Amino acid sequence: MRIQYEQLALPVSEQFAAALAELLLQNQVSGSSVTINFRDPNYSAEEGGFHPVEIRLEKQNGTWHFCYITDFTYVGIGPYAELAKDLDFDFQAGVFQNLFGVFPIETAWDIYQIWEGNFLHYWQELGVFTIKTTKDK
Repeated sequence: MRIQYEQLALPVSEQFAAALAELLLQNQVSGSSVTINFRDPNYSAEEGGFHPVEIRLEKQNGTWHFCYITDFTYVGIGPYAELAKDLDFDFQAGVFQNLFGVFPIETAWDIYQIWEGNFLHYWQELGVFTIKTTKDK
């Protein structure tokens, strides 16, 4: 199972692509697209925790390609807090979005590397996420 990670607008690492490919294999994901949700069951607006992350991949010519990676956070206080996009790396649209606006995806080069390293640590070393894969029919 191959995930295209070279020659993207952001420096997606081989380690990250391999970890996602292994996850797809373990979950026997087939079809033409998949959405992967990573959730910290203890994450809340009041207590904090590890941000939920959603990754969308689509298959073209037998290879998985990144559509987007979105990291969510609670915005607001108390019962009025709602989940919002904190960081959104949209490979298809070529844009990076955060709470301050929308920018060309290339401007996220440094923040992406920091995000990916942290995410891999939380996922693979700390094991904080429950993971759900949803494939299109």
